[in-house]
Amino acid sequence: MSTLGIILLAIEGAAISKVGAAIGAAIAAIAAAYGISKIGSSAVESIARQPEAAGDIRSNMIVSAALIEGVAFFAIVVCFLVLFV
Repeated sequence: MSTLGIILLAIEGAAISKVGAAIGAAIAAIAAAYGISKIGSSAVESIARQPEAAGDIRSNMIVSAALIEGVAFFAIVVCFLVLFV
């Protein structure tokens, strides 16, 4: 295969990679939102059942939400790198 053919194949695949990156970023954002909402609802239910443990539950909830947010941010950055690189 000639060099021109390889370049044309790379250009053709670029559009597909941009669509894939956009879908990946959307899935990462949706999954993070779902995970954080599950953590929040479980924390509220736990605090309702055991009000004396509210401080511990709240701090654990914040740490878990921050970890999920960090992973989602990393996934979105990787998708944007695919878009622009």
